[in-house]
Amino acid sequence: MKRVFNMIIVDESGSMCVIERQALAGMNETIDTVKKMQKMHKDMEQRISLLTFESGHKTFKYDNVKAESVHRLGSKDYNPCGGTPLYDAIGTAISKLNAQTTERDNVLVTIITDGEENCSQEYNLKMVKTLIDKMKKQGWTFTLIGTDNLDVEGMAGKMCIDNHLAFTQDDRGTREMFARENKARMRFNESLASGNIIENGCYFED
Repeated sequence: MKRVFNMIIVDESGSMCVIERQALAGMNETIDTVKKMQKMHKDMEQRISLLTFESGHKTFKYDNVKAESVHRLGSKDYNPCGGTPLYDAIGTAISKLNAQTTERDNVLVTIITDGEENCSQEYNLKMVKTLIDKMKKQGWTFTLIGTDNLDVEGMAGKMCIDNHLAFTQDDRGTREMFARENKARMRFNESLASGNIIENGCYFED
């Protein structure tokens, strides 16, 4: 049976409070999308890992859990504050998932942030880039989603991430971003089910 690992890394730093409600709703929509894919493609086992992070914590809300066992997040599960240890969050998530997967597995890593790295202590840019490059050679797919006040394309390029998307940090912009991401996630799974591979850099393309 094919296994699909969905690793979702979401910024929980203070500035995300502007879209706190929309971000929470979006994460729940993503969980619903993965569950839907599980029902549609019964020969592909969907697993979910969800990490939220800020300078005070890196918390796995779900750690390699089968999709059917994952429940929606509540308001107490997402409370933005603190700084943005982006590299620590990415490095921690990749290292943990690498230990849980084999080279035969399909892995999709989604990173959502509204800020640049500013307080990591364990990982730096070079370490993260090396990790991502290594996992891409094993067929992992990485996407970076950031607010349009950032140079999202530049950030993605520095980390060796091919797929990137910018969104406006307001109610409508956040809703539209998650809708586009979930549509792309469904397309990604349809491709896996049919034995096709989405080319690098084409994840968000219709």
